[in-house]
Amino acid sequence: MMTYGLYALAALAEIAGCFAFWAWLRLAKPIWWLAPGLVSLALFAWLLALVPSDAAGRTFAAYGGVYIVASILWLWLIEGRLPDRWDLSGAAVCLAGAAIILFGPRN
Repeated sequence: MMTYGLYALAALAEIAGCFAFWAWLRLAKPIWWLAPGLVSLALFAWLLALVPSDAAGRTFAAYGGVYIVASILWLWLIEGRLPDRWDLSGAAVCLAGAAIILFGPRN
């Protein structure tokens, strides 16, 4: 259960940090938006490093599916754009792939 929480918090921190840069570059927000963006990205890296795993690459790969689903939620909840069937089906495929990576039997 801790892994899910860490992945969710890491995704929120990463998306918020990236959005701060997006807003500065694409939405003409003031440069001070970069400061909380950098803090948020550092928090993301720290949270992802706390995920209990014996391999960083596997942790990052499984996180990718969580990130995609969180990004689609951001699209809907923060940006106010309703995800279409392609967004949802793509996110479902990615989440299924992340589950295979995360829960697959290991030798």
